[in-house]
Amino acid sequence: MGRPVTLFTGQWADLDFDTMCRKAKDFGYDGLELACWGDHFEVHRALEEDSYCRNHWDTLNRHGLQCYAVSNHLVGQAVCDNIDDRHQAILPPPVWGDGDPEGVRERAAREMENTARAAAEFGVKIVNGFTGSSIWHLLYSFPPVAPESIEQGFQDVGRRWLPILQVFQDCGVRFGLEVHPTEIAFDISSAEKTIEAVGGHESFGFNYDPSHLGYQGVDYVDFIRTFGDRIVHVHMKDAYWSPAPTRAGVFGGHLPFGHPDRFWDFRSLGRGSVRFEEVIRALNDVGYGGPLSVEWEDPGMDREHGATESAAFVRSIDFKPSGVAFDAAFSKEE
Repeated sequence: MGRPVTLFTGQWADLDFDTMCRKAKDFGYDGLELACWGDHFEVHRALEEDSYCRNHWDTLNRHGLQCYAVSNHLVGQAVCDNIDDRHQAILPPPVWGDGDPEGVRERAAREMENTARAAAEFGVKIVNGFTGSSIWHLLYSFPPVAPESIEQGFQDVGRRWLPILQVFQDCGVRFGLEVHPTEIAFDISSAEKTIEAVGGHESFGFNYDPSHLGYQGVDYVDFIRTFGDRIVHVHMKDAYWSPAPTRAGVFGGHLPFGHPDRFWDFRSLGRGSVRFEEVIRALNDVGYGGPLSVEWEDPGMDREHGATESAAFVRSIDFKPSGVAFDAAFSKEE
């Protein structure tokens, strides 16, 4: 028996919770990673209604499913972002409020604290998500960016996230940042600086996802070996990037996902460029035993077909590490 194979419900929030559970079981999954949007996991209800968590588990159990993590990427994004009208579309109305940027950031921070409390009430130990970033717009350093401006961005993350992480610690829950463009950490170097910014807080970890690293040119296998003790959860997600130049490069040319001129795009598992064999070997080497959670995205494929083939792919690629040296049979006791 390998690691449990779960499905992240973020891309399925149009389905009600019971339908999501039924379909996930039919697709071949062991459990769900519940998104905190739609009705899949509602933070305020988990904290305010005595029967909410029990009823959710009853539904999961009825379908033969488990849950190891909840995820609140959309609210987490607003904690450190430069808030604009785009955020209104992704945030719960109470977090958006009147749209005043600092008020939005503060309410988002309180909601992430409540997400930790709700996860603890639900009985899971991991909350995945984003942090947002006040300096993402400064990525390409022209006009020239003063080094102090970058430092201020990391200091902002520490100032806003350390109180949140303390609540996580008090609840016995860890935060898994999905290292991702538009976040404060989007590659190995910025991930190292983010750990420093939060003072190496023990509740801060990573939700590892190779699909956001490979097309950038980041060594996504080395990421596992660098941060093995902080990988608290794993997304299995594939991306294709072209071996040859394309009309739109790494930055995407303002083209939508699925456009044929793009240099990279998300693909159903096994159909992209991620070397999952090496990912599994590295996860084994660092001792990761948690779920492998499929985050399915492919703009050119039916999602139910893709989710089904992805569950089978993960089972086919996962394996336990060896418990003995391969040449042990040839050794002789002296």
